[in-house]
Amino acid sequence: MGTTASQLGKELLSEYQELTFLTKQEILLAHKRFSELLTKDEKDLPNTKVSMERILTLPELKSNPFRKRICHVFSTSEQKDGSLTFENFLDLLSAFSDSATLEIKSHYAFRIFDFDDDGTLDRGDLEKLVNCLTGETDDTRLTPEEMRQLIDNILEESDIDRDGTVNLSEFQHVISRSPDFVSSFKIVL
Repeated sequence: MGTTASQLGKELLSEYQELTFLTKQEILLAHKRFSELLTKDEKDLPNTKVSMERILTLPELKSNPFRKRICHVFSTSEQKDGSLTFENFLDLLSAFSDSATLEIKSHYAFRIFDFDDDGTLDRGDLEKLVNCLTGETDDTRLTPEEMRQLIDNILEESDIDRDGTVNLSEFQHVISRSPDFVSSFKIVL
């Protein structure tokens, strides 16, 4: 199903449209932007992967505090290096599109915030999440006591089964009560 060749055929374009939350115009723009990241030689190769380093040069990702996690979550690279194929890139844009459902957005948000990829958000994941949001400079970093208190509060609100972690359904329950989540969880090219 994949290609990074110069042109997308009508059949492939239709297939991508069926499989994503993206319009034909959004897919064509995504293809153009992805192709701009390829070297001249790579443009003629099918299923070319673009390194995470090059993906992160896109202005839409450059300033996102979760940019590396986003690449890792959407990458299917066996090397676990965060590199993306065009189809990975479409999956990323689809999940972050205005048309994606709350369920899809919350699923991917959960995976992005699950830094150790163990299927739960534990204290370590929550600390990394807070640090990504606040920045890790001396001016913005929380004290250990502030961090502990904040994570305690998050778990008090979110950890319904009181196991010390937040699972996907608990996360989705919290997100469902956050009306601005869907509109803020987006990347637009």
